[in-house]
Amino acid sequence: MLRSMLNGAVAMGWLACALFFLRFWKQSHERLFGFFALSFVVQALNSAASGLIDAQDERRNYIYVARLVAFLIILYAIWDKNRGNRRR
Repeated sequence: MLRSMLNGAVAMGWLACALFFLRFWKQSHERLFGFFALSFVVQALNSAASGLIDAQDERRNYIYVARLVAFLIILYAIWDKNRGNRRR
């Protein structure tokens, strides 16, 4: 019970970070902020799914794929930002 509640709190924190970057994306239309917001939403969904799946469930290992996707989005966002500066 406590683990589910803490995972929900962590998911709320990820969503707060996503809203923070979404606000910057709306103001500047910078793709970096949009990708960061997307990454944090994926992390929030990952945390919520982790709280809903039983700890003994063997599908729990697949949750780490979502975490990997979130970090790959961040890496792509940084690469995309730096690639854009070289063309100018």
